[in-house]
Amino acid sequence: MDTMTENDYLIAWGLYAFAALGCLLVWMRITRWMWRWLREPLRLLVAVLLFSPTIIDPVKEKVAPAIAITALDLLFKVGNNAWRAVSDLFMYGMIAFGIYLVFVAIRFPIERASNARKEQVAATKAAARADEAEEEHPFGGAGDDRYGRPPVPSNPQRLRVEPRL
Repeated sequence: MDTMTENDYLIAWGLYAFAALGCLLVWMRITRWMWRWLREPLRLLVAVLLFSPTIIDPVKEKVAPAIAITALDLLFKVGNNAWRAVSDLFMYGMIAFGIYLVFVAIRFPIERASNARKEQVAATKAAARADEAEEEHPFGGAGDDRYGRPPVPSNPQRLRVEPRL
């Protein structure tokens, strides 16, 4: 006798999706400090683990999270769906990482060109600043003395030392 209605099934999936999204956001926060090329695949792996469904009852077309089915079948020997769940996880993982590699292949040349443009603009600005500084102060300015002398203050009375009695 099945006491779970369609509405209960949808509510359970909604609660699981909300909890899985929270776990994914926590994982993104945890991996924030990592190198980008390690962080992104780890985040994708956790997303695949959390959001991959597997069929538990082909007749009623009921699905459940593949990671939960795998854990329940292996730890508590509840059913015999572990291999199906593992194969679904592997299949969704391969699809997700294939799409990710295509995305990286498209993104990589665009980022390299963007970084080259930024470096070129920075070099142009630095050269313009260097030319401007040479034109304004041909023998070194007050705060830019090439002989190592300290800069001359704008208020000469600040250098005066008052004796304390």
